[in-house]
Amino acid sequence: MLNIMLCGCGGRMGAAFSAAATAGGDRIVAGVDINPSAATPYPVYTCADEFGGKADVIVDFSHHSALSGLLAYAKRTSTPIVVCTTGHSEEELAEMKAAALCVPVFFSRNMSLGINLLMTLCRKAATTLGADFDVEIIEKHHNKKLDAPSGTALMLADCIKEADESAAHPYVYERQSVRRARERGEIGISAVRGGTIVGEHEVLFCGKDEVITLSHSAASREVFATGALRAARFMASKPAGFYNMDDVVNEL
Repeated sequence: MLNIMLCGCGGRMGAAFSAAATAGGDRIVAGVDINPSAATPYPVYTCADEFGGKADVIVDFSHHSALSGLLAYAKRTSTPIVVCTTGHSEEELAEMKAAALCVPVFFSRNMSLGINLLMTLCRKAATTLGADFDVEIIEKHHNKKLDAPSGTALMLADCIKEADESAAHPYVYERQSVRRARERGEIGISAVRGGTIVGEHEVLFCGKDEVITLSHSAASREVFATGALRAARFMASKPAGFYNMDDVVNEL
């Protein structure tokens, strides 16, 4: 049984993770949230440093702006941390990698095992098809999501860019400002926001007279909570280092 500190416990993903952890036999010993009055069966603090106990792992579903404080706490208490937030700057990514030199740090822009399988398929498609196929990524989320494009869409674009070195693969987020034909090697990324869509990602490889479509659709937040719980269990026994969902998948 894991003892977990859950950051962002008052949010929707925090609630989903709490339910998954309880169902899985693990225990949340402390919550951290900007709203300390969140109704939970465990104590909630506005700052991790207010917690006087010891957790086996930190799971962060709060906001990327809280990262620095959580990493400092993780290093001071030698506690592994699973970062599930998105929208990080390059400086924040570098801060995670620096912290990973002395404490286990897990980071993935999407906690779904299915999305990480989709990444593997996209790498294979990019390697096989090369720059002769145009790549377009379409992501859809609910109308409350703040960042666009999604971190997952960028993660998919990054893995395609890394797999196919035959072109520079610049990312193009909008086309209305410039009237020109699509350039070879571009990766187009489009965002849709509406209703209660949990998360949908579609990757199109468009060639001459044929289109290959790879997609993933999440029906509930439970898939992300389950993936985060799996990552937390994976990280509890790991040495210092920087880990991602590939490491979890490879250990299955």
